[in-house]
Order: sequence, then structure tokens, then C-alpha cells
Amino acid sequence: MREFLQNWLLGQGLSDETSLYITAAVAFSVVIILSVIANFIAKRYIVTGLTYAIKKTTTTWDDALIKQRVLNRMAHFAPALVIFILAPIALAGHESSIAIVRSALSIYMIIILMLVLDSLLNTAEEIYQTFRAAKEVPIKGIVQALKTVLYFFTIVIVISIFIGKTPIYLLSGIGVLAGVMMLVFRDSILGFVAGIQLATNRMVAVGDWIEMPKYGADGDVLEVALTTVKVQNWDKTITTIPTYALISESFKNWRGMDKSDGRRIKRSLNIDISSIQFCDVEMLERFAKIQYISAYIETMKEKLKTLNYEANVDNTSLVNGRRMTNIGTFRAYVVAYLDNHPMINKEMTFLVRQLAPTENGLPIEIYVFSKDKAWANYEAIQADIFDHIFAVVPEFDLRVHQNPTGADFRRLNT
Repeated sequence: MREFLQNWLLGQGLSDETSLYITAAVAFSVVIILSVIANFIAKRYIVTGLTYAIKKTTTTWDDALIKQRVLNRMAHFAPALVIFILAPIALAGHESSIAIVRSALSIYMIIILMLVLDSLLNTAEEIYQTFRAAKEVPIKGIVQALKTVLYFFTIVIVISIFIGKTPIYLLSGIGVLAGVMMLVFRDSILGFVAGIQLATNRMVAVGDWIEMPKYGADGDVLEVALTTVKVQNWDKTITTIPTYALISESFKNWRGMDKSDGRRIKRSLNIDISSIQFCDVEMLERFAKIQYISAYIETMKEKLKTLNYEANVDNTSLVNGRRMTNIGTFRAYVVAYLDNHPMINKEMTFLVRQLAPTENGLPIEIYVFSKDKAWANYEAIQADIFDHIFAVVPEFDLRVHQNPTGADFRRLNT
């Protein structure tokens, strides 16, 4: 066909050189038209058919191939391959033109290959996110590191084609640029190493609640990337933390609490020390009417009566022998109250204890675990417990300590 056209042009009186150029131009135009047809067939029929077939499958992982446009990007190879194969035939005798076209097509196909591999990495990450392990071991940082390597080698190969040198020639000079590369990719390198350590040691994962006051972070981890970790704080602001900071600095991860059977309640109230006293008969009679500790009161009365009798204690003074106190009885009540509370986990640490007295009174600390770990519910349970305890303190002839306020001083003047 090419020879027929050239001979026809020579028969029309055109010179050999002119007919050669016109023949090459027409032949190359035909190749372009064939590449357009190949592109149309690849996208209209092959990609559409494969997309339809994938959507009909029962599996869901292959849908990621469509979402990440893997097939669409692969379709770009069709017209490039047609031109790459047929261009030497169409441009026979124009070796410089063939070299330029093939070099341009090589660069184009390498870039397309890079985009396809990029989409495949995105697809692999998306499929991985469907597994339970994705929460424990995030791979976003590793995927980004692989993409960085992919882009780097793509640039090296494209430059080598452009200047007509082998990639090895360019790579041999990388050592000279190592110092510059370390500065340019410092955060990426540190982030990559940190990402591997975070994933290997399962230090932090998407969905974890972490606290890092230095960066103002207190909330859920949204993303663990190559260079940054995004945290959505409870006020819905977003804090970005360098990935390597999670390795080099300390932070608090609340995952252990989330996986446990309860959330800790650790709070104390300060009792006015001047209100602490021995229990007299009238007080014990009142306390015995409280259902939670009625059995405790009777048991302790009999126990102390026996002990004091055996020790031949003079009962004319409350100081002699062993006696019940209102603070001890109050602690027994709090233990009984919490033991009967439906939202307190009795299988975990359960303490009601005295702390060292201070200028603010005697701290009585409650150290228990709520069954409900949801923040709002946990706060409601904790508030209800202390609402009740603060209200019940006067029933034991005790007072809660607090610094005097303006209202206290006004009462003194009346």
C-alpha cells in the first residue's frame, strides 16, 4: 500500500523526496486513525465489558479496580502500542522521526505504567481496609513510601530516555546527591521508618483515641500516613502530628480501655476532718435503718462488743476499746452502694479508700470501673454516683470540705 502510493505520486511528476515525505505523512495519519480506533475499542468495549463483568460478580474486592480506575488507565496502552508497532513501517526511511516517535511513546507508556501501578497500590490499600487487621496495622504510610519509590524511578527512567542514557548511568550519580536527597525527603524517610515501627508494634491505628498535649491532640486517629497522623479532636478540629513524633515522643493511647471490660472512675471527695467522730448509740440506730448497711451495722456491733468484752474494756469512755466511726461507716456505705450499682463492673478493680489527709481535708477516693465505656454514658454514670454520695454525706454527720466563699462570709456577718 505504501509503495503503491509512492509510485502513484512519482507518476504525478513529484520528486522522490517529496513523494517520500507525502507517503510517510499519509501512512502515519493512517496509523493515528488506527490508534484512535484502538482507543475507542479498548474503552468502549473491552473496559466496559470487563466493568460489567466485575459488577456482576458476588465478590466486592474487585470493585476497587473500577473505583481506582485501573482498567481505564490500562486502556491508554492500546493506542500507544498501535503507534509504537506501526510507526516504523509508516515512517520507513525516516529513522530520526521513528526514534523521536518511539522515545515519546516510551515516555508516555512508562508514565501510564506508573499510573496503573499507582492505581493498583490504591486498590490493594482499599481491599486491605476491608480486613480487621487494617485497624491494628495501617499500611497507608507503607503504600505512600512505595509510591514515592515508584515516582522516583519513573522520573529516572524518563530522564534517561530523554537524554539517551541508560538508567544505570543516572543511578550511578545518586551518591553525589545523597545529601540533598536526605534533606529533601527527610520527613518522608523518618515517616517511613516511624510508620513501620508503628505498624510492627501496633502502637497506634485508625480509630484509636490518643492524647498528645504538645501538639494539642486529644481525639480519634483519622489517618496514619507517611509523614503525618491526623487526629480529630473532640471539638471536631483536626490536629496534624508528624508521624515520627509518635516514635520519638510520648503519647497516651486509650485503646486498652476500649478493649477492656470497663472504663475507670477515679475521683475523690474531701471530708472535713473536724466532722469525723465516734458513733454513739443514737447514730448507730439511725445508720441501722439504711438498707445497704443495716446488716453491716449489726455485724460490727456484735463483733466489737465481743472484742471489747474479751479485752475487758471500760465502756464509760468511747475512747476505750474499738469503736465504729462515722467516716468508717460512710466508707462501708459507699462500698455497699457501688456494689449494688448495676453499671459498675465488680470483676475489675474495686476500691473505696482513704488518701493522705491534706489542708483540704481527708480525701475518700473511689476507684472503680464503669461497664459502659461510651463517653457520654460514662460521664452520666460518674455524675449520678457522686450526686448521690455528696447528698448522702450529711446523713453520716460528716461535712464535705470546701474553701469558704462569699456566701459563707456573708452568713458570718448576719
